[in-house]
Amino acid sequence: MTRHDGDAIDPLLDGEPCGFISFLDDGSVRVANQTLANMLGREREEIIGKHVEGILTVGSRIFYQTHFFPLLRLHGHADEIFLLLRAKSGEDIAVLANAIRRERDGEWITDAVLLRLVERRKFEDALLEAKRAAELATVELKHQRKIAEDANRAKSAFLAMMSHELRTPLNAIGGYVQLIEMGVHGPVNDAQREALGRVTRSQQHLLRLINDLLNLARIESGRIDYDLQAISLDEVVQATIPMIEPQLAARGLRYELNVPPDLRAQADREKVEQILLNLLSNASKFTPAGGCVSIEAEIAIDSDEMVELRVRDTGVGIPKNRLEQIFEPFVQVENSRAARVEGSGLGLSISREMARGMGGDILAESAVGVGSTFEIRLRRG
Repeated sequence: MTRHDGDAIDPLLDGEPCGFISFLDDGSVRVANQTLANMLGREREEIIGKHVEGILTVGSRIFYQTHFFPLLRLHGHADEIFLLLRAKSGEDIAVLANAIRRERDGEWITDAVLLRLVERRKFEDALLEAKRAAELATVELKHQRKIAEDANRAKSAFLAMMSHELRTPLNAIGGYVQLIEMGVHGPVNDAQREALGRVTRSQQHLLRLINDLLNLARIESGRIDYDLQAISLDEVVQATIPMIEPQLAARGLRYELNVPPDLRAQADREKVEQILLNLLSNASKFTPAGGCVSIEAEIAIDSDEMVELRVRDTGVGIPKNRLEQIFEPFVQVENSRAARVEGSGLGLSISREMARGMGGDILAESAVGVGSTFEIRLRRG
């Protein structure tokens, strides 16, 4: 055990009504205030340099070894811990300990304040009152949780209803624009056709936003269904590529595929295609012309029960401290290297929730100016 002659103590601590003790991880006491020494009927020199267990009763020593110190090691602090100290006279002294463990000058040191409980009955009453307060708090917490859950369900129901109500007129707008472009209501000149194109793009953008809100509402209300079956990841990729090729070509991007034809996942094919299309669309938006987007798949390195379907790009990248935030609803990470792009900020949030609904997940790695990798993890089929 490390021996200490006693570190300097703030004189103010000696005047405090509470005992104070500071000790190392090996249990050796480095500091004790005069209040603690008086409480134990000892000189400070009888405490400093000795093991902290020397001032505890047998029962509290066991508690210190099995609960108190492990709690400090795990959380860095321990609050309102009941201990029995052994005075020099043999008297047992009940205290409440509040302690914090932290590193100082290369050593892990625990500082503890010890509040004496003059009457055991007072301590028991305090415990009883605390228990009653905890029970009341638990009841109140359950009540507040129910209110929050009801409000969340109401919000989801409202979003679902409004999404349905808004999609009908939006689809009608799209249909009427197509009829006008076809000349059903008379010839259309170039200026009118350009204006109709703007209307169509705005209608499609708003419709995508409404669809995202509807998907989010379904996920939050738990009303989304998954048709899980063994699917070929190669077939999923081959079915998705034609939907994204025009966007890649328009932005001057090339793409590469490396997906084994026999690799299968236990998943909902439609939702995997939706997730993949969203990741590819994001990769296209944030990758400058001349860049590359690649899709690859393999059995997970850390588990042969999982497969990984990855989308890599050579785009602008995402700051590491924002990687988790991009999966939050309505979040778009601003990046000075990227132009502002359209979007609701819901795609990644919905995609991750769908992946988790299938027993998988979506992970992201990125470096600013280098590119990003989004990994869809699914159960192996």
